Amino acid sequence: MWAPYDRPPLSKQVLAGTWEPERTTLRPEADLQRLKLDLRLGCRATGLDPAARTLTLADGDRLPYDGLLLATGLRPRRLPFGHDLAGVHVLRTLDDALTLRAQWGSGPRVVVIGAGFLRSEIAATARGLGLDVALVDTEPTPLARQVGTWVGGLVADLHRDHGVRLHLGRSVTGVTGAHGWVTAVALDDGTRLPADVVVVAIGSVPAVDWLADSGLSLEDGVRCDSHCRAAPGVYAAGDVANWPDAATGSRVRLEQRMNATEQARVAARNLLADPGGSEPYAPIPFGWTDQYDAKIQFHGRCPADARVECVEGDPEARKFVALYRLHGRVVGALGWNSAHALRQYRTHIGTSGEVTGGVTAG
Repeated sequence: MWAPYDRPPLSKQVLAGTWEPERTTLRPEADLQRLKLDLRLGCRATGLDPAARTLTLADGDRLPYDGLLLATGLRPRRLPFGHDLAGVHVLRTLDDALTLRAQWGSGPRVVVIGAGFLRSEIAATARGLGLDVALVDTEPTPLARQVGTWVGGLVADLHRDHGVRLHLGRSVTGVTGAHGWVTAVALDDGTRLPADVVVVAIGSVPAVDWLADSGLSLEDGVRCDSHCRAAPGVYAAGDVANWPDAATGSRVRLEQRMNATEQARVAARNLLADPGGSEPYAPIPFGWTDQYDAKIQFHGRCPADARVECVEGDPEARKFVALYRLHGRVVGALGWNSAHALRQYRTHIGTSGEVTGGVTAG
């Protein structure tokens, strides 16, 4: 069982074989020992009683607590078919990445289903290894939900330039196999994609099934207040936490690496100060994706219905900064191979953000 590790390298360096698993470890073993943690790896939590303040584990042990932080993350969605075949994978854990990496050699034909950040990175990694890659998604462009169709179109061009075959606006209707191994993926337009390896990356759902009898509100994750508090003595952070976001006026749940870090800090401080913890969680989200030679970073939010304005650089040169506006206000800033330039635009988020010289992109 692995010590706590970082997930972003799984779809890139670990999957490509340029990093060994140990390099993803968040803290050296000596640091964990100094913290004097009762670290129980490979042991699942199976039940929670907030009234009695006890946590039940899969081995039958019951742990009393004064404060509890829920950070159980996500579990990957699966297709309603095909997962019984060898060669069909999901990618969430380090073991998933190592299993998939070992199977790259079983054949050169890879089909990636889904075109969000994770699946686009998997496709890019596979092409970097010289494999034949087809990318399938129901959206009109990769990353359409994450950054909109204009930037998504540039990502599509990037994949095409590197030889990925894109099947966009298409649904998977079946996965076929022979002798227990996957052989093809069928699409709703009748296309049949030969496959030796299939990676299913169609999103995730909060890992809250084990909390069904806890009495906590579990609407799209663990429902919290603005201080990440879900119940007396119970807080949540990361992919699983759902909280009221002052910036949008609605409840949100962010599946981003930096959100997990920042929210955990706030939730932990409030938990330690409970019942007096009163620090609201009001982040400006930050995320990124690395694909081929492109580093795409963003601050704030980049909704598909926003007006996108290129304010610096040249999209054709694949080096630019764009602002996302809704109702006259800047809600996000995105940089493509422009990390230094992007930083100055973070301060525009939440303002009218008037920038001269911009070109409306979408």
